[in-house]
Amino acid sequence: MSPHRRIPQLLLAAALSATLIGSPAATAATPGRGVPLRVATYNIHAGAGMDNVFDLDRQADELRLLDADVIGLQEVDRHWGARSEWRDLAGELAQRLGMYVFFAPVYSLAPARPGGPRAEFGVAVLSRYRIVSAENHEITRLSTQDPDPAPAPAPGFAEAVVRVEGRPLHVYVTHLDYRPDPAVRTAQVADTRRIMAGDRGPKVLLGDFNAEPGAPELAPLWEGLTDADPGAPTFPARDPVKRIDYVAVAKGTAEVRRAWVPESAAPGHASDHRAVVADLVVRGR
Repeated sequence: MSPHRRIPQLLLAAALSATLIGSPAATAATPGRGVPLRVATYNIHAGAGMDNVFDLDRQADELRLLDADVIGLQEVDRHWGARSEWRDLAGELAQRLGMYVFFAPVYSLAPARPGGPRAEFGVAVLSRYRIVSAENHEITRLSTQDPDPAPAPAPGFAEAVVRVEGRPLHVYVTHLDYRPDPAVRTAQVADTRRIMAGDRGPKVLLGDFNAEPGAPELAPLWEGLTDADPGAPTFPARDPVKRIDYVAVAKGTAEVRRAWVPESAAPGHASDHRAVVADLVVRGR
C-alpha cells in the first residue's frame, strides 16, 4: 500500500467531527461478484486493558493486526479525562493506522478548563475508504451522567457512508445499554431498525450489543440483518464466556464469507473485549 497522506480535520456537522487521514484502500472489485471488504468491531475500553492501564500503543497494535478496511469502535474517549490522558483516542488511532475517522459522541460535556476542548465519550468509525457523509443519530438511552436518569433520546449512534469501489456503503456503529433489564435495549433496537430502514443499499451494523445472540430484545434485528457469527465468545477478553460484540449485514446486500474472533498473544492486554472480524463481499450500487 502506498504511503498515507494526512488531510486536515473537517467539520461535518455541528458538534460532530470527522478527521480525514490517509488514502483510499486498494481493495479490488471482483467482476460481477461484488467487492471484498474486511470489517471489524472492537470495544476499546477507553484505551485500557483488563489491567486498567491506559496504553494506546497496545490498542493500535491490536487494530493493525486486524487488517480491516472498516472498523467500528466503542467506548472511545475524546479529551474525556485523566483515565485516557485527555487525549483524542479516535483521532490518534486513525493517524497511526492511516485511516479516515468519524467520531460520534454519546456525551459532550463542558470543557474542564476554560477554552479547552469539550469532554466527549462515544463511538467511532475508522475507514480506509473516504467517508463521504456522516451523522450522529439519537436513540433511546439511560444516561450514566444523570443521578436520576429516565429513558430519553440521546446521540451516539454513528452512521458513516463510505464509497467502496464506487458502491456507497452505510456503516453504523452502536453501543447498546449494559444493564440487566432489557427494556432500554429493546427500545434501542427499535430505534436502530427505524434509522436503518431509511437508507437503501448495502448496510453494515457494528457494535457492542451487551446481549447474546439469542436474547429476545435482539430478535427483531435478525429479521433484516445477518449475524456474522464468529463462532467464539468475545467477553471478557481473558477467558471469554459470552458473545456480545457483533458484525451484522443487511440481508441481500452483502455476503459473509467468514467471521472470526482473532487470537491474541496476550488476551486482555489491550481491552476488556475481543474484536470480531468478518470478510464480506459487498453487492449493489
